[in-house]
Amino acid sequence: MKASSINDCVLITLPKNHQLNGNLTSITNSKEIPFDVKRIYYLYDVPGGNSRGGHAHKDLHQIMIALSGSFTVTLDDGVNKKSFHLYQPYQGLLIPPGLWRDLDTFSSGSICMVLASELYDENDYFRDFQKFKDWKQI
Repeated sequence: MKASSINDCVLITLPKNHQLNGNLTSITNSKEIPFDVKRIYYLYDVPGGNSRGGHAHKDLHQIMIALSGSFTVTLDDGVNKKSFHLYQPYQGLLIPPGLWRDLDTFSSGSICMVLASELYDENDYFRDFQKFKDWKQI
């Protein structure tokens, strides 16, 4: 997925079942999202002014959703950057492999849920931006 670009990232609107007593959004593997979820994790209680991310993946596909509050995801394909402000719990940002990501501007009480296509594997990560850029060039 070295050829992935920021143009491959899209906001996916998930189904919202509106009821008078509250809304419900459900996600089904390979239906609302283009992969089967093998791992779910979420970020919360991020102190004001702090950022998360600062890495890229070789093979992992992700969907990021702001379950509560808001935050900004900035993606970099080694040439171009693009930012997405997530704030709706029924919208997910599809991030293919091969893109550097930084998350910041977390609002108070924000929760970022991530749906991942693979189990955690440290060998799938780039944590050094220059090594990521070198990999993209090969």
